Amino acid sequence: MPATLKLAQMLIRRPSLTPADGGCQDLISGALTPYGFEPEVMNFGSVRNLWLRRGSASPLFVFAGHTDVVPTGPEESWRYPPFEGKVVDGTLHGRGAADMKGSLAAMVTACQRFTELNPDHSGSIALLLTSDEEGPAVDGTVRVIETLSARGETIDWCLVGEPTSSQHLGDTIKNGRRGSLGGTLTVRGIQGHVAYPHLADNPLHRLVNIITQLAGYRWDEGNEFFAATSFQVSNLAGGTGASNIIPGEAQARFNLRHCPDTSAQSIRETIDSICAAHAKDFNIDWDPLGLPYQTLSGELVNATRNAIAEVVDIQPTLSTDGGTSDGRFIAPTGAQVIELGPINRTIHQVDEAVSIEDLEHLSQIYQQILKHLLS
Repeated sequence: MPATLKLAQMLIRRPSLTPADGGCQDLISGALTPYGFEPEVMNFGSVRNLWLRRGSASPLFVFAGHTDVVPTGPEESWRYPPFEGKVVDGTLHGRGAADMKGSLAAMVTACQRFTELNPDHSGSIALLLTSDEEGPAVDGTVRVIETLSARGETIDWCLVGEPTSSQHLGDTIKNGRRGSLGGTLTVRGIQGHVAYPHLADNPLHRLVNIITQLAGYRWDEGNEFFAATSFQVSNLAGGTGASNIIPGEAQARFNLRHCPDTSAQSIRETIDSICAAHAKDFNIDWDPLGLPYQTLSGELVNATRNAIAEVVDIQPTLSTDGGTSDGRFIAPTGAQVIELGPINRTIHQVDEAVSIEDLEHLSQIYQQILKHLLS
């Protein structure tokens, strides 16, 4: 059995619903310590983080990833048990197969082969792993980066193993992401009987007016690298359950993926102004801010392009679309950051899966990137 597939199966068989790690980081640590990687556990709250580094010299290349996964949904809807890691017709099935335990396995086997062939490679290699990427992302990568920065460890190049490919492995490199700004809006009114609306103040009506205006607001036009800023509501809550009561409070969870052309501060100010125009009593509990970032063509992008061409004969497209990743915490340190991983067609879905051939090729691509940068 190929080493990358075997390790990916072992990781999938360790259920690690965010923020649990399920023993995945110990497994990875055990696989790399014989190759000269020194493990350092950095736990914050209920989140487990691992920093594995080989060498102390510069430049420092880092593979970044997460061992936590999203919930499976109804397990009876899966063709194969989500934590079994079953292989059928050249495909590995299971929660985390593509996002991102397959990438983690490819990182490990790439590091093993590269260091065997290049025991005295230049610079250093590290893995930054967290169990808090699919959750709030408060005690994960951001805390590790704070710790590293405080003691002067500087990352030069970072590859995040998020599933970036669209139709074929390696067809897309994420070289940046829009920012992420979200929160919970609470609008308070006056509870009352629906037959006497003049004695009440319906917060649901006010909230609907706010959402309507925010959803139609044109924040910016985007630019040649980033799509336009968008506002989306993900959850609504309000009401007592009775049909004849005007509630006293209503809530909406929202998120904006924003282009760098529009600052987070200006977005906050606009939202506050629109809320104030429709509601006298409201509050916004803001989520931690995810800043936009972009890595322009340079050593890391060029090495990755070359590695993809050498392994799968594809010329990748650079893209900044999609969601966020922990790259947003690493890029502000000055590091060049890209994301490259498997096809993302099934991520977060029932029957998540990844091609075994793609896993092996991904490991080879990762190895070639190391060769280009550290040989």
